[in-house]
Amino acid sequence: MGGCMASDGEQIVWRIGSFCDTAACVEIGIGPDEVLVRRARSESPVVMFTHEEWSAFLRSARAGEFDLS
Repeated sequence: MGGCMASDGEQIVWRIGSFCDTAACVEIGIGPDEVLVRRARSESPVVMFTHEEWSAFLRSARAGEFDLS
């Protein structure tokens, strides 16, 4: 899938986690100033975060703050 551009005009390369074995996953694309998130294997919608916002989210996720149980 393609078509999404970073803030600097470069094409985004989408990455999907290694634990994803179905379409029920998300992909991320990292640009120079932002991190883009979308449903796996889909063009849109895309949610954009700053690198600082994404880092804070990852710290919280690693700490278990978003666990479903």
